Amino acid sequence: MFGLGMFGLGFPALAQNSLNVVSWDGAYVKSQIIGFIRPWEDLTGSRVKVIEYSGGIEEIRRQVRSWNVSWDVVDLELFDATRACEEGLLETIDPDSLPPAPDGTPAREDFISGSLTPCGVGNVVGSTVVSYHRDRVARAPEQLADFFNLKDFPGRRGMRRSPQGNLEWALIADGVPREDVYRVLSTEEGLDRAFAVLTQIKPSIDWWRSGEEAIRLLETGQVAMSSVYSGRIYDAVARGEALEILWDHQVWFYDVWGVPKNGRHTEQALDFIRFATSTESLARQANHIPYGPVRQSSMQLVREEVRQILPTTPERLATAIELDAQWWSDNTERVNIRFQRWLQRPVMVPRDLPR
Repeated sequence: MFGLGMFGLGFPALAQNSLNVVSWDGAYVKSQIIGFIRPWEDLTGSRVKVIEYSGGIEEIRRQVRSWNVSWDVVDLELFDATRACEEGLLETIDPDSLPPAPDGTPAREDFISGSLTPCGVGNVVGSTVVSYHRDRVARAPEQLADFFNLKDFPGRRGMRRSPQGNLEWALIADGVPREDVYRVLSTEEGLDRAFAVLTQIKPSIDWWRSGEEAIRLLETGQVAMSSVYSGRIYDAVARGEALEILWDHQVWFYDVWGVPKNGRHTEQALDFIRFATSTESLARQANHIPYGPVRQSSMQLVREEVRQILPTTPERLATAIELDAQWWSDNTERVNIRFQRWLQRPVMVPRDLPR
C-alpha cells in the first residue's frame, strides 16, 4: 500500500480535482488503468479522465500557446516529447523528484538509459513489429523483406499512417544495414530510396492510425500482414486470434509522460507521474501488456511468463532498430510534409496486385 506522504500531496486538495490524462487506446490504456490509474484514484480520491489520441504535438502547441490547457498529462512518443520540450511546450521534470527504487536506488540510476529527459519521464519500451494471421497466409514470413515481397507473399499490408518506422523498414528491406539507416535517411537520395520502396507496395497498403485499428485489420482478414505494436498482439491472442509476430528488425521506442505548460493542475499532474512511474506501477502495467518497464527495479516484479515475451529480450534485440528520437525530432516536420504529399499522389495498380 502506498502512503500519501510518498507523493507529497494531501487528500483534500486532490479530491477537488479530476485529471485529464491523454494516452492511446485499447489494450495499452487498459494496462495503464489497471496498472496505476485506478490505484492512484483509490489512493488520492481524485478521478482520472483518459482522453484518446494518436500522437503528435499540434494540439499541445495550440493549448499551451493560447493558455487554454485542458490536457494535464500526455503519454508521448519520445521524438514528440523532444520536439515539444525544445519548443518550450512542456514543464521540466526533476529526476530527483521521482520516487527511488524499493532498495533506495535513486530514480536517475534506476531508469534505463535514455528514458529520462528534461521534460519527460519514461513509461514503457514499446515495439513495432510485423504480425500476420497464421490461418490466412499460405506461407509465413521469415524476415522483414518478406513484408515488402508481394509476389512470394501475396496479400494486402497494414501500415501506420506515419513515416516513422516505415521509412526505416523500407531501407532495411532494400538492403541498408540497420546501423546505417539514419545516415542514409539524412540524405535526399536516401529519402528517395525509402519512398521508392514504399511506392512499390503502396497500392496494397491499408493505413491505420491507432493500435486497435491495426489489430482489426488482421482480425478481419483485411490484410495478410500488418505493422502493429507488439504488446497488442497478446491481448488479441488471449481473445482467440491466431496472430503471430515476426520480430526481425522490430523498431523499439520509448513512450514518456509529459506535462503541458500553463496548465491548471501542474502539481497534481507531476504527482500522478511520480506514482505512474514508480517501480511497482511500471511492473503492474507490464504484467498486463508485455512492454518493457523502464525501471530496472521493476523487472523483478514482472511475472516470468511475461518477461519471456517482452520486446527487450536479448534475442529480440539482436536485429532490432532503435527509433532515433533526436533524428525524428529534428526532421519530423520536413519528412511529414513529404509523406503527406506522397500519400496523395495516385499510383497505378498493377494487374497482378489485389485492389
